[in-house]
Amino acid sequence: MKQTQAPYPRCANWWHDWALLRRFVSDLMHAELLMMRRGSAGLPSLPWPEGLQLEADLGIDSLERYTLATALSACLHLHESGADQALLGCTTLEQWIACASNGLDQYSAALRFTSSGSSGVPKSCPHNLDMLWQEACFFAAQLAPARRVLYTVPAHHIYGFLFSVLLPLACGPVRASLVDARNMLPMELIAQATDGDVIIGYPELWSAVARHAPIWPSGVTGVTSTAPCPPDLALQLTASGLSMVEVYGSSESAGVGWRTDARRPYVLLPHWRRSASGDTLVRQAPDGTELRCDCPDQIDWQGENAFVPVGRRDQAVQVGGTNVYPAQVAEVLKRHPGVSEAHVRLMRADEGQRLKAFVVAAHFGGSERLPDQLASWVRERLPPAARPVSFTVGAALPVNRQGKPSDWIISDGPWADEA
Repeated sequence: MKQTQAPYPRCANWWHDWALLRRFVSDLMHAELLMMRRGSAGLPSLPWPEGLQLEADLGIDSLERYTLATALSACLHLHESGADQALLGCTTLEQWIACASNGLDQYSAALRFTSSGSSGVPKSCPHNLDMLWQEACFFAAQLAPARRVLYTVPAHHIYGFLFSVLLPLACGPVRASLVDARNMLPMELIAQATDGDVIIGYPELWSAVARHAPIWPSGVTGVTSTAPCPPDLALQLTASGLSMVEVYGSSESAGVGWRTDARRPYVLLPHWRRSASGDTLVRQAPDGTELRCDCPDQIDWQGENAFVPVGRRDQAVQVGGTNVYPAQVAEVLKRHPGVSEAHVRLMRADEGQRLKAFVVAAHFGGSERLPDQLASWVRERLPPAARPVSFTVGAALPVNRQGKPSDWIISDGPWADEA
């Protein structure tokens, strides 16, 4: 895989583009409100209009305002300049954006992203802006000439920030235009695509697009990250004419490797190398300093620069780009009075892309109602990505011949016909 040498100019002041900063702040606030309220009831969809009132339009109370201000300040390091102090007195979205801009004018060297933990504790992940810019410049060189960037991911997550905020700025001398494709259905996205487009997506999106079996126009590139993209899916998209770029990384590390052929291993980005032990990664910053980073996955190295991830170290799985911890979801299910044991795992590829649960009923009577009861139980206690969407009831948890937990066919249990 040929890598184009990336020019490395000084990092652009991305926040001087009001539209970029507005989207970043709006996306962060929207996500925080979804978590606090456990859903989107009463919350206007993005993009938010100009003149949005925090209290009148979003219904934000004093506690939510404090939590939102804390999250925005931590992400953009507004405390470094003292700009965070003005947030609590702001009453409109535009005022919050102005506060963020003022703070970034004084200090912009670092940002702090949050990992997509769900039913686990999200991690706070600090990053230097110049290192993120270094990565954006690399990918801008590989994707050139990019005419438009169609994004389907939020700007306040590290993948969205890299590819829908910094990447267009790094595509100079003529900046790539931005198109918000988050509300586009697959057929509309396909119809919009034209030569020079780069579509920033994720595996679930690409799976939905692939079901329509499109023939892509030449010169369209699809980028995928946030979760492993099934090789068959990537190859199907490539066979239909789309140039696919898979990016491997995490909230902690940002991008680490990339590939354009799902049959081949990932290749380290030029500013990364494996450590002598192979257990950690070493990143060279633009100023020449080196930082060590623990990789969240077990790595099968196939040479000094080529690798294949072979499973999470922390037992997380990913649903819709969100890290989910099945063992912790199982503990939530076991707190239901009708459940004595529970096992949760990711569905097989032929079943779907969500979590499924196998439970042992505490009482035989009424077990046919247990799946519906558990669906309501998890809706009240877990965020969407962490909620199993299939519940199988059985007399005992499924195990293999060695007595270890094993997979099961959805709704395959002693009471499957009743449930």
